[in-house]
Amino acid sequence: MKKNNFYKTLFLLFLLAFQLDVFSQDPWQRLRNKPSVLALGGQNIKLETPDFLLNLVASSQTVASLQPKSIPGFDYTPGDSLEVRSGNGLYHLGDINLRVRTGVSQEWKSFSSAKERHPVESLPASGNVLAGANLAPTFPKDIPLTIRRFWETHDGQLVLKFELKNTSSDPVEIGSVGFPLIFNNILGGTLDEAHAKNVFYDPYIGMDAGYLQVTRLTGRSPTLLVLPYGNTPFEAYNPLLDDPTPRSITFEGFYEWMACSKAYVEKEWKDAQPWNQPSSIILLPGEEKIYGLQFVLSGEPADIEKTLITHKRPVATGVPGYVLPKDVKAKLFLNYNKQVTSITSLPAGAISIKKVNNKSSKSWKDYQLQGMVNGQSALLIKYSDGLQQTIQYKVIKPEHEVVNDYGNFLTTKQWFEEKSDTFHRSPSVISYDNILKKQVVQETRAWIAGLSDEAGAGSWLGAIMKQSIVPDKTQVAKLERFVDKTLWGHIQYSEGANKYGVRKSLFYYEPALMPEGTYHKDINFKTWSAWPLNEASSAGRSYNYPHVTAAWWVMYCNARN
Repeated sequence: MKKNNFYKTLFLLFLLAFQLDVFSQDPWQRLRNKPSVLALGGQNIKLETPDFLLNLVASSQTVASLQPKSIPGFDYTPGDSLEVRSGNGLYHLGDINLRVRTGVSQEWKSFSSAKERHPVESLPASGNVLAGANLAPTFPKDIPLTIRRFWETHDGQLVLKFELKNTSSDPVEIGSVGFPLIFNNILGGTLDEAHAKNVFYDPYIGMDAGYLQVTRLTGRSPTLLVLPYGNTPFEAYNPLLDDPTPRSITFEGFYEWMACSKAYVEKEWKDAQPWNQPSSIILLPGEEKIYGLQFVLSGEPADIEKTLITHKRPVATGVPGYVLPKDVKAKLFLNYNKQVTSITSLPAGAISIKKVNNKSSKSWKDYQLQGMVNGQSALLIKYSDGLQQTIQYKVIKPEHEVVNDYGNFLTTKQWFEEKSDTFHRSPSVISYDNILKKQVVQETRAWIAGLSDEAGAGSWLGAIMKQSIVPDKTQVAKLERFVDKTLWGHIQYSEGANKYGVRKSLFYYEPALMPEGTYHKDINFKTWSAWPLNEASSAGRSYNYPHVTAAWWVMYCNARN
């Protein structure tokens, strides 16, 4: 009896240790364990504009919530996670990041209002100023700048403004300045709950014409637009990798609007081609620089261009888009209430530009474009008021060459022929890792190596759809073998209760059913996405069926023709 109690106790201790270990691995719990530095128990600063209810944390004057008056209770920011996200290093709307160097120093030094918080010094608010603060207490004493932040209204619109002043006796070069754009893209709960409270946001990194659109998951009004106020170009868009909010498939992370980015291009981004020419600013002793962002409500996403025009912002529309095959004569339409003084291709000669006389519209200016040099390029547009706009393009080969190259790559480099494949994926067009230059035959996300779902089916679906445009006899013959041997009977059930049903994945993780050595030891399969056999075999995912339907349709059309 004593022996049994001993083993029972031992088992319970083991179970408790296991639970504690799992608990300790919960990244959100690690976040909860961080000491709160925002003094959330204090009285918040509640402000109001014609469109918004703005709630600021009193100790930091960063945003606790930003609610449109038209949707009671809806918050564009992750206010529902404010308590757990109240430690040092967690960004909030209203923070600022900088990299500076002084005198003859060649080293950039980083400063952030979020790194080690201390209560900011409130400044008097009057007139159009809703709230103001000297941020000196939350920065190290060796920062060579004073930074004052103001929440204001201008023409009824909410504005976030920063004043940076050089308080040292040497010139200060600011090599990066970023404004964290913290909106509620932390998805959670049910689909209905996510639709009700969450947003997605997308940038247009277009310098003085740039903006960020914050769209509700429902797609309904109102959409929030973050626009430049004053001279605040949208030069770069930087992921805030140092924010400890746990990233996952339901949260991709936060980003910041960068008005200058030279310090990043010299270091982290030195091997990348930036979207815009990197810049820095130099402040002489006593000199000041002002940056600002404006928050504007629009209607549904389709109304964004109209809202931009109403607020006298430049609007650009590219037709058919911003990928330019060399054999396509594209169009660019510009709408701004100032004259275009010049349009330049960057690099020179990459895109030819021809003005078209558009007599049907006084407000839209019409240009014909043609790609000349393959690769990433841009147009730099200068207006008579000094505003500069960039529009990013990629010039590619003529369309027919791209389609032929695509079909050839899929049916050669991505053609998977392995008769002994345990998962019945041969022959097929399988996923491909273009960095490693090899096929993806095993992956922690089962579907990617499993020829179904979105990523797994994409390659063979692309190869088949190519045959509906430019059929190739050799490629069609390979794909006939794929549909006869792999699609029918494996990806798609050919018999039984699930006949005609489509599996979620042919690849699965079930080591107990497989010979020793089946699975690569350098891949972490201890995750939900490494589906076991019963999950991978499910025929219940509806969006897998159009892939298979399209494959049969193309093959039947080619057979008929």
